[in-house]
Amino acid sequence: MTTPTRYVALLRGVNVGTANRVPMAAWRELLAGLGYTGARTLLNSGNAVFDVPRPARGAGVAGHIGAALVQTLGVQVPVVVKTVRELAAIVAANPLTEGAEGAEDVHPSRLLVLFAARRTTLTQLDALHTLALPCERFVIGRDAAYLHCGGGLLDSKIAKALFGAAGRGVTTRNWATTVKLLALARAAPAPPA
Repeated sequence: MTTPTRYVALLRGVNVGTANRVPMAAWRELLAGLGYTGARTLLNSGNAVFDVPRPARGAGVAGHIGAALVQTLGVQVPVVVKTVRELAAIVAANPLTEGAEGAEDVHPSRLLVLFAARRTTLTQLDALHTLALPCERFVIGRDAAYLHCGGGLLDSKIAKALFGAAGRGVTTRNWATTVKLLALARAAPAPPA
């Protein structure tokens, strides 16, 4: 018997305004319909933790989810899937959090984590450095990118670019949501419904 692999799925641009509506109950049902177990959601922004009972690659899982979203909910959005180990590594590698040099001036509500399905997508974000304001820090890591908007998200040219065409291949979560998602993923499996 194989041990299930726990994954985290992050949808880009759902439940913002009236477009791309994905009710969380329907999101959990969609994951269950794909044969994934123990699906739990966090907030109303397309975050889910679930187990895949048989070996699968994250890209394959993301593809199945993306196709099912179109077929069952009529929503076509980028889907980023990470294992719990990958998510833990992304959290641990954040150079802008407590303990990192200069992190004392980083406010968690203004700190974003940029998740991408492929590392090459992250490297393509390098051009955004030219948009950084003096109060911002933008770091592209191995498995994620990190943006601290010292003046706030609304004033950040990088944040505006990410929510537009430049960020099409990534999805962002604030630091508090990222840490809560990791805690949820590490928690014991949900009881069967």
